[in-house]
Amino acid sequence: MEIIGISLSYRTCSVDKRESLYLTNSEIQELITILKKELLLEGIIISTCNRTEILGLTKNDSIQPIDLINEILKFKPIENLTTDDFLKFFNCTAVKHILEVVSGIDSLIIGDSQILGQVKDAFILSENSKFLGTIFHRIEQISLKLGKKVISETILGEGAVSVSYAAIKVIEKIFSHFQNKKALIIGAGETAELAALHLKELNLEKIYITNRTREKGENLADKISAEFIEFENFDSIIQEIDILISATSSPNYLINFDQINSFRKFRRGKPLVIMDIAIPRDIDPKVANLDWIFYHDVDSLQKIIDQNIEKRKAEIPKIKSFIQEEMVTFFSWYNTLQIIPTLKNFRDFFEEIRSDEFEKIKNKLLPEEIEKVENMTKRLIGRILHNPTINLKKLSEDGSNYEKSSKYSKMLIELFNLNKSSKYE
Repeated sequence: MEIIGISLSYRTCSVDKRESLYLTNSEIQELITILKKELLLEGIIISTCNRTEILGLTKNDSIQPIDLINEILKFKPIENLTTDDFLKFFNCTAVKHILEVVSGIDSLIIGDSQILGQVKDAFILSENSKFLGTIFHRIEQISLKLGKKVISETILGEGAVSVSYAAIKVIEKIFSHFQNKKALIIGAGETAELAALHLKELNLEKIYITNRTREKGENLADKISAEFIEFENFDSIIQEIDILISATSSPNYLINFDQINSFRKFRRGKPLVIMDIAIPRDIDPKVANLDWIFYHDVDSLQKIIDQNIEKRKAEIPKIKSFIQEEMVTFFSWYNTLQIIPTLKNFRDFFEEIRSDEFEKIKNKLLPEEIEKVENMTKRLIGRILHNPTINLKKLSEDGSNYEKSSKYSKMLIELFNLNKSSKYE
């Protein structure tokens, strides 16, 4: 039995291939049933927008990662998807990989805050599908422990690394509170929606949404409990808002310098924060010259993002050391599993002899001598078995001596007939 794994992610193929292999929970449960029949004793399947992965404990040593790839391609045939689109993992690399995933250092966006929850959900799905055995239950424990440690002891997940989120973090620094603040978001695409979702968390008094396509704009407004404004009329409320975020695909400026400047007399010195996160820009950048305007565009926000990414990258060596610690602990435990049955049989073998021999002389002992003699024989066996037991455990805990410990384990079995029903006759 070996731990193996496969991974299809942003590292190996395009987004259209990743999306096509995405598995729903019901598909994962169906695939687990198939894998349990021939290939795996236990394991986990992770499927998100950026990765689909299978890791598991094989039923026998002949099963390889390529067998998992063939099975998933048979389960979900996809044109142009080949075995070359998958990374393959074996034992140490398989465990290391899942720890890198759960820590966030293997994500498309380093420090992805969602991946820990996604991996946790995958383990729960495995457990509900009776696919979580002893080995992967232990992997679950160290994975979730590592994920929490990364959150509490590093800054990997801190700082904005998307334009939408960076815009909101800058806004948070400008205002001391948001109870009476109002905002307008122009656009309803992905970037605008992300900004809207982040902005909603600030609990503003009012958020307005406007968009050329009314349906998309209304849908986004409903999603964040905002008010939709007709696109032709959005400039009428600029005089009353505190925050303006624009993220459309317009080829030309939607708002020019004169439009913004005309609101000065209505605002009476009230500042306006403008986040133009569109490419090309929606708002004439000359508005930044107005003393009552706080202006940022994609370029200025990207500088913040780049700084945050560098801070996150600086945490990677620390996290890799966490991963190494967990791997050493895990494989020390994992490698002893092969010799635990042997050690138990070894001790049972000597205990059987001790017990039989003690029964032969028991009737010849005085009542007050029986307990003393029995305790003495138990201590004697314990001392005889102490060194071989401890040394074999040490060998098995050291991954570099895996073959040696396996050899000694087999030798004990053969020398003492530990697999025979009658061990010492």
